[in-house]
Amino acid sequence: MATTDVALHEDSGSLERKRVVNDMSIQVGTVNGSGSQSSNTVLLRSIFQMGVPVSGKNLFPSNIAGLPTWYTIRANKDGYIARKKEIDFLVAMNPETAREDVMSLAAGAVALYDEPLNLRTLRNDLVFYSVPYDKLVAPVCPEAKLRKLVKNMIYVGVVAKLLDIDMAEVEKAIRKQFAKKVKAAKLNLAAVQAGYDYAAANLLKRDPYHIQRMDKTTGKIIIDGNSAAALGCMFAGCTVVTWYPITPSSSLVETMIEYMKRFRIGPDGKATFAIVQAEDELAAIGMVIGAGWAGARAMTATAGPGISLMAEFAGLAYYVEVPAVIWDIQRVGPSTGLPTRTSQGDILSIAFLSHGDTKNILLIPCSAEECFTMAQDAFELAEHFQTPVFVMSDLDLGMNNWMADPFPYPEKPIKRGKVLSKEDLERLGGFARYKDVDGDGIGYRTLPGTDHPAAAYFARGSGHNERSQYSERPDDFEKNMERLNRKFETARSFVPRPVLISNGKSKIGIIAYGTSHWAILESRDQLRKEYKVETDYLRLRAYPFPREVHGFVEQHERVYLVEQNRDAQMLTLLKLDVRPELVTRLHSISHIHGLPLDARSVTDEIIMMEGK
Repeated sequence: MATTDVALHEDSGSLERKRVVNDMSIQVGTVNGSGSQSSNTVLLRSIFQMGVPVSGKNLFPSNIAGLPTWYTIRANKDGYIARKKEIDFLVAMNPETAREDVMSLAAGAVALYDEPLNLRTLRNDLVFYSVPYDKLVAPVCPEAKLRKLVKNMIYVGVVAKLLDIDMAEVEKAIRKQFAKKVKAAKLNLAAVQAGYDYAAANLLKRDPYHIQRMDKTTGKIIIDGNSAAALGCMFAGCTVVTWYPITPSSSLVETMIEYMKRFRIGPDGKATFAIVQAEDELAAIGMVIGAGWAGARAMTATAGPGISLMAEFAGLAYYVEVPAVIWDIQRVGPSTGLPTRTSQGDILSIAFLSHGDTKNILLIPCSAEECFTMAQDAFELAEHFQTPVFVMSDLDLGMNNWMADPFPYPEKPIKRGKVLSKEDLERLGGFARYKDVDGDGIGYRTLPGTDHPAAAYFARGSGHNERSQYSERPDDFEKNMERLNRKFETARSFVPRPVLISNGKSKIGIIAYGTSHWAILESRDQLRKEYKVETDYLRLRAYPFPREVHGFVEQHERVYLVEQNRDAQMLTLLKLDVRPELVTRLHSISHIHGLPLDARSVTDEIIMMEGK
């Protein structure tokens, strides 16, 4: 896309800038509870509808209202959608943070602010625009109590004018946002128009940033990861959901309730599902285990504090061998931590969740598409291996808006694993619940109600032998635990394979997982273009590690494992898994600030560690 040079004339003199098209980070600083979410969503969707790749990240406080919140829109012609460390265009609406926000900008950035804040005096190396929002909103919104909410739409109009965002797309986005509220749509559209008209009449364009139509979002949708997960679980055949509300997982179940009420009501008008809010997280997973034992596909969703409370029952499901799916939308810990910040801090604890020797299967999505598909993988694996399967999403993926391709309609039939029917039992004459018949560590099970006298067995959390009889014999316990470990090893060949991006020539390898993926893609390009450093990249998608992970470490002299926690948790798991002589090749790049990972931080860290 062609660009041209333009001159920018500031109060303090003249700055030369190149025209910047479809490559910017827009941040709106406001307060929680001010209604800015709708405004920001309209702005994001308008740019998306113009064919420009975008992502939106909401940094919000954990209280109900009144504290600062920031929403960042990344628009990038090359498709980079990770958080950008630098802010190019600031919309300063919060008096408490406006000055700090302005002082954090790099020279040449833009600050659009509410006129009474008088931010122009702070610096002479930025482009400032001031707007009298209160004066503009008064004639648009006669009801004073609504003005605080409608006021935010004024800046949408101003930004649309300054960045050349098509007003037809803005109107389309508003009508979608307020699809069931015609009056609200009309009111907000009037506010946007007021901002646009003011900017057209009073603001001289002095910054280089522009949005211009592209065709890189054709056929794509915008959705948050929790909604994608809810759809995936429904399509996977989940019929029982038990939960206790906790940020940032609540919206997954809340959205699933909406979907199930819409699509899972039988011809008789009765629900074909059960969604139960339990008294706490321990009760929630207990219900999941009961439902899984009874033959239902059952799940719960929680976050780190909930996982801690579920530990005892998680161990029961592992040892008794009952299918269960647990979504962990990770947030910053320990303890309450930062409830509204993102993290990958639960990896190590969940891998071995519960006391004693326990190993759990983890699936790790990086996108809304994978939230949908891995939901189905999770239920298949849970029933195949008769064990809890944890899906390790995070707040950034779960609660933020992401571009996605339309989800594929599931075509494979649901597989229930090694479940014996009445006919099977009549043919066999009986079965030993915990016997390894096939050498893969997975026993055969029956479901309650199977009409055969040999179908019954005790699901014991205490010591048991192959026939599920109570036993404290050391040989029975050792044999059972070795079988469980063999089952875990079998899972290496069944979990989602890692994704390899390689030119086959580099001595440097990068391993990452989850939402870190998007920063790694951009960082690798920065390393190549700015430092001529070539890297190979392996994205983990599951634990236990498939054998390809070992091969990747063996093929590289240095491997940087990038993750969003303090203690290099995935690196710890990998060190336990690879041959001892390979451990010295592994190096940690960890980020713990709670903000979504950005590419520049990864690039700088690798260059420093490489001694460049």
